[in-house]
Amino acid sequence: MKLLMITNYFESHRGGLELIGGRLVRELARLGEDVRWLASDVTPPADDKELGGRAVAVRVLNVTERRLGIPFPFPTPRAIWRISREVRRSEAVLLQDSLYPMCVAAFLFARLWRRPVIIAQHVGIVPYRNPLFRAIMAFLNRVVARPMLARADRVAFFSEITARYFAGIRRRVPAAMMFTGVDTEIFQPSAGAAKPGIRRRLGLSPDRPVVLFVGRFVEKKGLPILSQMARQRPDIQWVFAGWGHLDPEDWGLGNVVVFRDLSGPGLVPLYQAADVFVLPSKGEGFPLVIQEALACGLPVVCSAEICSADAAVSPLLFPVALDEANLHATASAFCGEIDRRLANRASDADLAAERFQFVSRRYSWTACGAEYLELIRSAVHDSDPRRQRARDPGLESGRA
Repeated sequence: MKLLMITNYFESHRGGLELIGGRLVRELARLGEDVRWLASDVTPPADDKELGGRAVAVRVLNVTERRLGIPFPFPTPRAIWRISREVRRSEAVLLQDSLYPMCVAAFLFARLWRRPVIIAQHVGIVPYRNPLFRAIMAFLNRVVARPMLARADRVAFFSEITARYFAGIRRRVPAAMMFTGVDTEIFQPSAGAAKPGIRRRLGLSPDRPVVLFVGRFVEKKGLPILSQMARQRPDIQWVFAGWGHLDPEDWGLGNVVVFRDLSGPGLVPLYQAADVFVLPSKGEGFPLVIQEALACGLPVVCSAEICSADAAVSPLLFPVALDEANLHATASAFCGEIDRRLANRASDADLAAERFQFVSRRYSWTACGAEYLELIRSAVHDSDPRRQRARDPGLESGRA
């Protein structure tokens, strides 16, 4: 089957959705599918045997991300032409989220060329502090995302939060609930005795507590709250892995360490070196970094909203309510929960294997790839014109 998958960026962009896309392309290729991955040329596709020849890079205008930290690239006219050609050559189109301009273009071309569309919806609403941004996203969800989700051949939600946000959409085939996978052959806890050596190799103090954040350095991920946390607790090493327009190094704090060029397996030593993982984000689906941190055995302190992304994982998370009207108080609440985790480091270490086993059972990439493939094949099966005529004989004679 010739499948076209579309994301905003390739995995070298290092966002969770792009990393998921990269692993999924490889997983579907291993299952024997002819997959092509179309994304913007903001960062290059990986150069490896599994992805070789499958990547299609198109030119975009990426000004909103560069200036505002909002990943919303606009395809150029030539990119739109390329999207049209790739859709027409495919047998099915898989969109990783619905609202982005490249995904909207692919959806419209898929309707034109009568190709089945599968939407993997990761995000609902992002509650930006800027009321104009919030209003624009809510409007676009209402006039663009909801109609696309209603008309897609198949839909899968990757978070219970997202499913609730888009509840009430009438569909012929009910939406599926799926969760992305984690490579537990790579993301694993370290032996307790190995932690000091890992920290020394990373240039971190082996004696001070380490709290880790992984993600883009943008407002949505809670960087303003993390800034307050680092100021309140100079005794903690705050380690940041990622990139973005809000740079933690600009805070001028001696207890902040930034790693910019790590992703995928390269993050494992950071997870293994840390005592606690923290994510005070908002407007998420189910962040991949939560699953990675748990697989590496870490206690996870996160915003309360994230705990409702998957009811099964919530007992393993330590939630803190966000109050963006009072960043100082929110930071203090996060620091209080982090202190409790640090005080319980011995018992938390005993739970590392339990967290790893939970991730291995719940978030298997093998199972995720098989679920994706079943969803795609069912959409292609139902879109077969012969089956459509069997359901509606009027189509045979041109009456519909």
